[in-house]
Formats: sequence, structure tokens, C-alpha cells
Amino acid sequence: MGLGRQMIAWPEAFIADLAGAGYRVISFDNRDIGLSSHLHDAPVRNLAVAIAAQAVGLKLRPAYSLTDMANDTLALMDALGIVAAHIVGVSMGGMIAQIIAATAPGRTLSLTSIMSTSGARGLPGPAPGIRRQLMGPRRGDSAIDNDVKILELTSFPDPARPAGGFREFAQASHDRAYNPRGIQRQLLAILADGSRADRLPAITAPTLVIHGAADPLIPVPCGKDTAARIKGARFELIDSMAHDLPPSQMPHLARLITSHAEGAG
Repeated sequence: MGLGRQMIAWPEAFIADLAGAGYRVISFDNRDIGLSSHLHDAPVRNLAVAIAAQAVGLKLRPAYSLTDMANDTLALMDALGIVAAHIVGVSMGGMIAQIIAATAPGRTLSLTSIMSTSGARGLPGPAPGIRRQLMGPRRGDSAIDNDVKILELTSFPDPARPAGGFREFAQASHDRAYNPRGIQRQLLAILADGSRADRLPAITAPTLVIHGAADPLIPVPCGKDTAARIKGARFELIDSMAHDLPPSQMPHLARLITSHAEGAG
């Protein structure tokens, strides 16, 4: 799942559709988030300072890397006795999935990278308002208020989404496990990983890249660039989708993924 998002961000109906198609669906909390281990003793660098340092070419030293998080996934597969799997990742999870596919081809039956990026230089970044919101709650806002604002800024106005759905989700996530320093450490891992452009050509697994046409956080060119760097990759653009999983698009998304997995064998 994406930056700071827990496994409950995967819609239950979407998981049910995948399982109904005959797939064993395994979702989990990344390190430092949800009910996975929180690295409370790991340092957290000031994000503004880290971004400024990276802008002038200084090397970041995060508490852990996206490669470490990819290895977490492989370790979970080992623990579950899974030799190879269809790897699906959203946003930051897409970055992690790309690393798995590039470095562990024998364990990747197929790759689906959703609303993610290659991280290549020159690609467009988030809209300024979203970037500011991601830095944390503004004065007077609670963590839940901040999360609701992020969801409102990054999501497609789907009529199938229930009124109050963003706040309900933000509250459920907060109640389940709230670790803001973990989110900061994950963001630093993303920044430090930088570009995967030189790693993506190593991917040999059948690859599907899905992107929302209205994504303001990771714009469409980022998804197109990802697909262009992977031999044989297919790019799918979903019009009624931004940087979110809109309820009305979940059946379509599930069909895209199951069809891709079936084609991969």
C-alpha cells in the first residue's frame, strides 16, 4: 500500500473480487505502519531539511530503504511458503513492487504497478497544495483533519463514495494504529530511493501499469514513463480515478488485474 496507508485501505469488495476469481489475496501493513513493527528507536530527519539537502545533491540516509521494504515482502512470502506471486502495489507500494520484480524475477509471476512512478528525473511532481498538506497538519488541524484533507485533494469525486467516507476511513486508520513518525520515515525512504529508471529495464515479468487520469499527486506522465521503461509493459489509464481507489472503479480494476494475472500464467 501507499505512504502511511494501512492494509485496510484496500477495499474489501475489491479483495473479494480477486479472491472470487480464484486468487489467494495477501495484504499486509508495511513496516512502521498499522500493526506491523514500529521502529520507535529509529531516527527521523526533518523533512524540510531532507528535501533541501536532496535538492542540492546531498545523499540522504534514511532509517531504512524501499529495498528493505521489498525484502520485507519477500520474507513474508518465505514465511507463508510462497515461492512466487503476482505482485500488486499502489503508489509507494508500486515502487516497492517494482524493486521486487527487478531484483527477484524468479519470485514475480507478474507485476501490477498502480498510480506509481519510476522516479526518473524530469517527471512532474505533486501539486503544491498537496505537497504542503503531506508535510503534516497545519495549525489547528488534528491528524484526522489533515488526513481527510489529503484524501479530498487526491481523490476522484466518485458519486459511489458514501458521504463522510473520508472521515470514517481516517478515523478507522487512526484508531487502528497511528504512527506519524513512521510515515515520515517511509517518506524519507521514498526520497532516498530516488530514480528506479535504471532498474526497471531488468524487469522480465509481465507488467501492467495502471494510472488515474486525474492523479494530482503522481501525475500521469509518471505512470507512462514507468511502462515505457519495462519491456512489453501495458499501460491502462482510468478516466474516473485520481490518486485513490474509487468505489465505482473497483470492479474494473479487479478485472484488469485478474485478466493480467491469467495472461501471465
